[in-house]
Amino acid sequence: MVSESTQAKAGPRRRLRLGMVGGGQGAFIGGVHRIAARLDDRFELVAGCFASTAEKSKASGAELGIDPGRTYGSFADMAKAEAGRADGIDAVAIVTPNHVHYPAAAAFLEAGIHVICDKPMTTTLADAAALAALVARSGLVFVLTHNYTGYPMIRQARAMVAAGELGAIRVVQAEYAQDWLATKLEATGQKQAGWRTDPARSGPAGSTGDIGTHAMNLAAFVTGLELDEVAAELSTFVEGRRLDDNCNVLLRYKGGARGMLWASQVATGNENALKLRVYGDKGGLEWAQEDPNYLWFTALGEQKRLITRSGAGTGPEAGRVTRVPPGHPEGYLEGFATIYSDAAELIWAAIEGRKPDDGARLAPSVQDGVAGVKFIEAVVASSGAGGAWTKAAV
Repeated sequence: MVSESTQAKAGPRRRLRLGMVGGGQGAFIGGVHRIAARLDDRFELVAGCFASTAEKSKASGAELGIDPGRTYGSFADMAKAEAGRADGIDAVAIVTPNHVHYPAAAAFLEAGIHVICDKPMTTTLADAAALAALVARSGLVFVLTHNYTGYPMIRQARAMVAAGELGAIRVVQAEYAQDWLATKLEATGQKQAGWRTDPARSGPAGSTGDIGTHAMNLAAFVTGLELDEVAAELSTFVEGRRLDDNCNVLLRYKGGARGMLWASQVATGNENALKLRVYGDKGGLEWAQEDPNYLWFTALGEQKRLITRSGAGTGPEAGRVTRVPPGHPEGYLEGFATIYSDAAELIWAAIEGRKPDDGARLAPSVQDGVAGVKFIEAVVASSGAGGAWTKAAV
């Protein structure tokens, strides 16, 4: 049974027309975004610039069944053409390597088109600040796809922290461990490894930008804390690799909370081991992405208690983004879909000139994007200075 809250979100009169930049043949994340955009039936993909060349874009568009007249050779041409159509796209999803995020997002915002963008938002803090200013001037919706914030038990955890069930937050532990880059995979021609380890396309950080930003964002989303300073050590264990494949970061939050963040893509035996632990003076929470439907809560002096996604103890925040019956797994694709449905509600509210649903306001914003880029730059600077404490506040 689909929850009433999800059914209620599925409403408005037509699917929003979606365009996509990137995500063509050989891309992984484009398919994820396309599935997520359709899961709650809020979007329909109608246009795209799917690759860096017109030929590859046309081939990808043909595979996806896109009208050849709406399959473009450049995102600039796409933004201009779609803005001039009566049936032009309402929003664009940007799912390219990192270095394209800023120019593509800016082109569509300037054309009056809402933007849904993969993370990290940009490769430099200057570009992030410029994009934030452009979003503010335009009044358009900008959503960053930190998909893990869309998981029901993460929404539950955030609500519990906000309600004071943990008390004053003292300690935050975030980690994201993978092993897929434990060898020099980029030397084999593997597309994903190639651009993620290339400073020209990925930006100044490797594992820090790719998965460390997820861990940082998740900690901020759940706790509501603002990161103040970092002391970091970046490591590159695979010989010849140009960016970090492991990072260890100490965190100081405004207000006094302390934390640690570890992100690694050379942690043998790990697939997507994103974990978050939050401890306050009244209780603690523990969550693991690979077992996402369970949240452990321990009140001070009491036994550990398991909160399940559709069981007793969950509140409306989790229920709003729950789609499947108890006992069935719900996770990665649905988390992405939550971000897309929240984006749809924000876009419809903008179109109709009304306030959006409060839950949709939780979708990661351009300011979350700025914070992520600031985190990356602070970590790189700290590591370069021998682990010196470095400001990460925006």
